[in-house]
Amino acid sequence: MYIQLKTYMMSQIQQGIWKPGDKIPSENELAEQFNVSRITVKNAMAAFVNQGLIYRIQGKGSFISDSAALPLTPFEPVESLESCIAFLMPRLDNLYTANLLTGIEQELADHGYHVVFKLTHDRQEVEIKRLKELTQLGMKGIIIYPVEGETFNSEILKLTLGDYPFVIVDRYLRGLDANCVSSDNFTGAYEATKHLTSLGHTTISFLSTAITGTTSIEDRLRGYEQALSDAGLSIEYRLRLILNNHLSIYEQIKQYMLDHPDVTAIVATTSTIGLFAMKSARELNLVVPRDLSIVCFDNQEKSELSEVPLTYIDQNETNMGREAAKRVLSLIQNPIQERSILTLPCQLIVRGSTVSPNLARS
Repeated sequence: MYIQLKTYMMSQIQQGIWKPGDKIPSENELAEQFNVSRITVKNAMAAFVNQGLIYRIQGKGSFISDSAALPLTPFEPVESLESCIAFLMPRLDNLYTANLLTGIEQELADHGYHVVFKLTHDRQEVEIKRLKELTQLGMKGIIIYPVEGETFNSEILKLTLGDYPFVIVDRYLRGLDANCVSSDNFTGAYEATKHLTSLGHTTISFLSTAITGTTSIEDRLRGYEQALSDAGLSIEYRLRLILNNHLSIYEQIKQYMLDHPDVTAIVATTSTIGLFAMKSARELNLVVPRDLSIVCFDNQEKSELSEVPLTYIDQNETNMGREAAKRVLSLIQNPIQERSILTLPCQLIVRGSTVSPNLARS
């Protein structure tokens, strides 16, 4: 869209539609006309200002400069969509997704490609719309981070049947023969739970977002239950809290702790849930880790500044992003190669939020 916007603006100047001294549309107007963000328009404007073709007057707007009347070399984009690969993701609001995007961008840049990312806001109808848009634009390939709870997507099925170069990242979709790159969620949850049982915890809760349809969470639940079974502990459904996204996560966890005072440890499927569990414990005058041990998936931003850094499962999401990018680049070269699911190892990072249970806890 940035390239198309620059091409449009240069065309307006070269054809004399925008003449020296003319005031051009504002950033807001161009953003609305092209359905792009203001930052995209601002960057395009800056390129023309640097060329001396546009000048700005504070409070009045942007104008075509006199130098625009001079003969110009026809503008030709240096890059094209032929060198672009899209990354479709639910959100970009945490360290995990940021690191995933970083790994994808690094690997693509190493091979002369650019990443174009679009958000789905965790809504399937938006995901379907974005997939249609990106394929129509002629992207060389797409990396898809599916929306939560997704079990089927008609557009992804079309891509699969058409041998389009795409890779699903973070999880896999059951029953779909597609290329996927994810971490070993089963083993990660198993190691997290085993760490707690080895410390002596016997009442361990599993806190997660919706499980059904999200294979990464389904596999984590299986890993948690297997570790309990291997430790000789019973699997109790009361120790499983499935969070409702429409309610306050903090209030749900706090109420759960009030209702289950015997819980001494928690396995959280995200760092956000882990942090909310720590906040809830503090509100209930429970000390982490003395009264409650917590293990979560993924590190949180600036964790070194936390009073009690969380013990966590490191998925090495930057490497996951790189591997997804490598796979889509390989598919661009040979779209009909055998499809595969690449499962990457996780690592337990033990920090200050886990200790042996406090036997004197009331």
